[in-house]
Amino acid sequence: MDIQLKRGLLDVCVLAAIKNEDSYGYKIIKDIKPYIEMSESTLYTILKRLELSNMLTVKTLEYDGRLRKYYHITSAGLCRIEEFKKEWGEVMSIYQFVTKGDK
Repeated sequence: MDIQLKRGLLDVCVLAAIKNEDSYGYKIIKDIKPYIEMSESTLYTILKRLELSNMLTVKTLEYDGRLRKYYHITSAGLCRIEEFKKEWGEVMSIYQFVTKGDK
């Protein structure tokens, strides 16, 4: 798969994982795992990129005596999910064109 396309898909997957509630790294990976395999190093690179793009915010809280980073989606992150949903129709049209006549 094209690296830029995959990067965009992974970004949206991470945003979708925290869309309804704040979450932390391990839980995000666990929530995404049934749909796509993602390493911790990939996840934390994506989280940092999304934070720098103002699509999520980070807060550190203590949990069981340890510090844990929680990620919260911003309005820009929610907008990116909506943009993706609109773009997906175009991607499906391209797929249908490319596979037209395949058996």
